Amino acid sequence: MIELPVRDPCDLCETASREDRWAIIDESEHTLTVINPWQFEVGQCCVITRRHVATLLDLSDQECEAVMLSARRVAEALVRTYRPLGILTFQNNGVYSGQETPHFHFHVVPRQKGSDWGIGPPQLATFDGAGRQRGTSHDPSGDAQRRERVQASARQLAETANLIRSNLPR
Repeated sequence: MIELPVRDPCDLCETASREDRWAIIDESEHTLTVINPWQFEVGQCCVITRRHVATLLDLSDQECEAVMLSARRVAEALVRTYRPLGILTFQNNGVYSGQETPHFHFHVVPRQKGSDWGIGPPQLATFDGAGRQRGTSHDPSGDAQRRERVQASARQLAETANLIRSNLPR
């Protein structure tokens, strides 16, 4: 059995139901694409399901298809906006995989050289110029400061979301 994180109320359900739509980049029948409030990488986005489900295993076939189509769509916009060296996509299922919110979300991240990724899949920070030397394990003692540093203001998030939205494929 996959152990899920506990967060009540669900912050992603609250995002999906807000009147204020500034953080939403794109939407479909089954998904919302939002800017991540923690900009570990400038332009980092998440595709979330409208329906509250916790993991990949809980998605319907229609939701699976919608998530991947939305992820591809925002990835295309991120390439146009930032010209990244790569696009990272990932999704965590359960606390032992790093899932912090019990609501399905699929990360779409433009990657640049010299990242200070920190929190996230630890293998990301081991390639040249990414901020951690190969063989060095993640030291979580700096995570709180890193999270504070990358927390974007509402104005920054709105500007970033608008920029990405303007580059969505038609």
